[in-house]
Amino acid sequence: MKNLLKCGLALAAAFSLAACSGGSQSEDTTKIGIIQLAEHPALDQAYEGFMDGLKEAGYTEENTTFDYQNASNDLSNCDTIAQKLVNDGDDLIYAIATPAAQSVANQTTEIPVIVSAVTDPAASGLLEDNEKPGGNVTGASDLTPVEEQIDLLQQLLPDAKKVAVMYCSSEDNSKIQAEMAEEALDAAGLEWQEATVADSSSIQQVTESLIGNVDAIYIPTDNLLAEGMSAVAQVSNANGIPCIVGESGMVENGGLATYGIDYYELGKLAAKQAVDILNGDATAAETPVAYLAAEDCVLTINKSVADELGIEIPEDLAKDAEMVETAS
Repeated sequence: MKNLLKCGLALAAAFSLAACSGGSQSEDTTKIGIIQLAEHPALDQAYEGFMDGLKEAGYTEENTTFDYQNASNDLSNCDTIAQKLVNDGDDLIYAIATPAAQSVANQTTEIPVIVSAVTDPAASGLLEDNEKPGGNVTGASDLTPVEEQIDLLQQLLPDAKKVAVMYCSSEDNSKIQAEMAEEALDAAGLEWQEATVADSSSIQQVTESLIGNVDAIYIPTDNLLAEGMSAVAQVSNANGIPCIVGESGMVENGGLATYGIDYYELGKLAAKQAVDILNGDATAAETPVAYLAAEDCVLTINKSVADELGIEIPEDLAKDAEMVETAS
C-alpha cells in the first residue's frame, strides 16, 4: 500500500512538472498579430506572401501563434482590432494597407509594426523618414510605377484626350498616387479631372458622372475602389470608357490594364523584415522602408475588356503581357 502511495505521488509530481514545462513552452511561443483592411486580391496576396515568407524562415503554426483579423474596410473596425492586438502583447504586428497601419501605429510605440500596401509610410504619418524610420514602424511600400502606367494608357488609348483620376478621398495612399498621376498627365499633355468617392455607395454615381466627359479613367491602388472595381467596370465598360488601374486584381475585375507590382512578392519582402526583427538581427527604427525592384512589376491586360471595347493591343505589349479574362 505504501509502495502504491509512493508511485501515485511520483506520478502526480511528474504530471505537475510536465504541465509546468508545457506552460513554459506556450509562453515562449512567438505571437504575431495581423490586421488587413479589406478583402480584395492585392491585400490578400500581401497576406499570403507574408505568411509564406515567415514559414520559409521557420515561423510556423508549431512555434508561432498567428492572429489574423480583417477589418472589412471599416475604419472603426481597424481601431478596435489594433487595440486588441496591442493589448494581447503580440511580439510583432503586420498591418496591410494604410488605414490599418495608421490604426496600429496610433496604439503602440513599443511593439514592432511591419506595414505593407502603403505607398509612402512617411507621408502617411507612420514614421519619421522612409530611409531612417526612427521608431517602431517600418515595412514594404507598394509604390506603383505611376508614370509608366500613364505611358501604358497612351500606348493602349492613343486617341484619349481627357482622363478622370478616380480615387477615395479618405485614403492617404490614394491621394499621393493621384497627385503623381496628375503630374504625369500634365507632362504627357493630357487633360484630367478628379473624380473622388467617399464610400462604396457613391461608386456607381461618380462613375456615371464621367460618361461623355472623359475618354479614360485612371484608378491607383485604392482599397475602396479595388474592392468595388466590378461596380466601376460595369458602368465604364458599358459606356466605352476603359480603365487603367493600379494592380492586377483590378484588371481581373474589369479594368483594361496595369503595369503594377506583385503583391505576393511585396508580402514576402515584408516577411523578410519581420524575420530580421524577430530574430534580433535588426530593429524597426533602423530598417529602411523596402521597395520592390522594377523586374517585379507585371504588365497585365484584360483581353475580354479589350475585345468588348474594340481596343487593339500593340504587338510589343501583347508579347510581354499576362493576359487575363474578366472575373466571373
